[in-house]
Amino acid sequence: MKPLLKIHHNDNVAVATRDLATGEEFPEFALTLIEDIPRGHKVALVNIARLGNVIKYGFEIGGSLEDIAAGSHVHSHNLKTNLKDGTQYQYAPIAVKHSPAQKEHSFNGFRRANGKIGIRNEVWIINTVGCVNRTAQRIAQICSQRFFGQADAFVAFTHPYGCSQLGDDLKDTRAILASLLTHPNAGAVLVVGLGCENNQMAALLEQAGDYDPSRLRFYNSQQVGDEIEEGVNAIAEMLPLLAQDKRIECPASELVLGMKCGGSDAFSGITANPLVGRMADKITNIGGTAILTETPEMFGAEQILMNRATNAKVYGQIVDLVNEFKQYFIDHNQPIYENPSPGNKAGGLTTLEEKSLGAIQKGGQAAITQVLNYGEPVANKGLVLLQAPGNDAVSSTALAASGAHLVLFTTGRGTPLGFPVPTVKISSNSDLAQHKPHWIDFDAGTVLDGVSMDECADLFFNQLLQFASGQLTKNEINDCREIAIWKRGVTL
Repeated sequence: MKPLLKIHHNDNVAVATRDLATGEEFPEFALTLIEDIPRGHKVALVNIARLGNVIKYGFEIGGSLEDIAAGSHVHSHNLKTNLKDGTQYQYAPIAVKHSPAQKEHSFNGFRRANGKIGIRNEVWIINTVGCVNRTAQRIAQICSQRFFGQADAFVAFTHPYGCSQLGDDLKDTRAILASLLTHPNAGAVLVVGLGCENNQMAALLEQAGDYDPSRLRFYNSQQVGDEIEEGVNAIAEMLPLLAQDKRIECPASELVLGMKCGGSDAFSGITANPLVGRMADKITNIGGTAILTETPEMFGAEQILMNRATNAKVYGQIVDLVNEFKQYFIDHNQPIYENPSPGNKAGGLTTLEEKSLGAIQKGGQAAITQVLNYGEPVANKGLVLLQAPGNDAVSSTALAASGAHLVLFTTGRGTPLGFPVPTVKISSNSDLAQHKPHWIDFDAGTVLDGVSMDECADLFFNQLLQFASGQLTKNEINDCREIAIWKRGVTL
């Protein structure tokens, strides 16, 4: 492994791949360190004048607060964001390069009555309101024992919302739940309500729209006797249909991949995120779909995405996506550009531009064909942007609700989180993969050890096809699955 990694030929900083000590010499850069450099942090390759631009990934990641000598540590003490409020955008479309046609890829999935493909045959229990969380959990527990082996899993996706909500909050709760009701990874769905909540059963089912009535049961707990046994019996009625479901060969172009990062470190934008970007390019190149979200983690790199819009209409939708989220910060009297998190900074990330340039690597190079509102199902093929915050649980749930079969979750620091769909954890460094093998599904840190990105991408894509065909991810093995819904307004 090279101890210093220069990412782009125009960069004036490099990243330390191990802890470096004062006095170490790097002849390839004509550089001698004049400070210790922690692993994952940046070192100046040349002298950078006060107020000069610091360049990483070939783009500005901020301005220097002081004169920075070559060989110095570059971080929060001498580097600040250059981002300012009131940014003006201009559409400057670029020609998106398409990869050569690839061989046909396939996986084994379940064809649903509406033509959609599922990669799991599970029973999902979804509650309209937090008041019946425990009811949903008990139903899932009983079914897991009583009907063991008759479905891939029996899972309750509980949440604290559905009542005492107004306006957009109620709309968001209903949108997420309605989209989950029709997700093809669920072979059957039970919806459990209370009866008096704001999120009324009839309105939820109406919003869900195209669902298979033979594979969905629902009731309000206030209107039945034993609400738990009612749910267990309802699921029992649907299990014979699941017994008839068989995996069939499906083209990989049917897959929808969700792209997410959490607990990023300085290597995330160098290894794991570009690897996921390769998956976005591979899947869109064969006619599939990739969804990129975490709107605030586009700040500072949004113009790059805007220029990849397929047309002026999509460009305008991306502008609205970004500006609406900035307004969300302003409405709550919060600074727009106070990010990265403390954990990100400890790992070597300094400014939002740096974090965002690394984060959007997950979107690869594909053209952007659609912009989705929060909770909206995906309709177009290609690379799609989804409105959602950076919060891991909220944005990953949104990816699943919009139709992702798999969430590709990159991390440099690790997390056990899992969501409604298989959540594939990709480590940006091998230390994490070795320390937390029960969390991590794929080690992208091998890129730092000399494995080519092309080789790594081929291995990972084949692994994704195995996950799509039924191989369990670590979050599934650990039974770590949940949902989280974005709360933006008033609670009564």
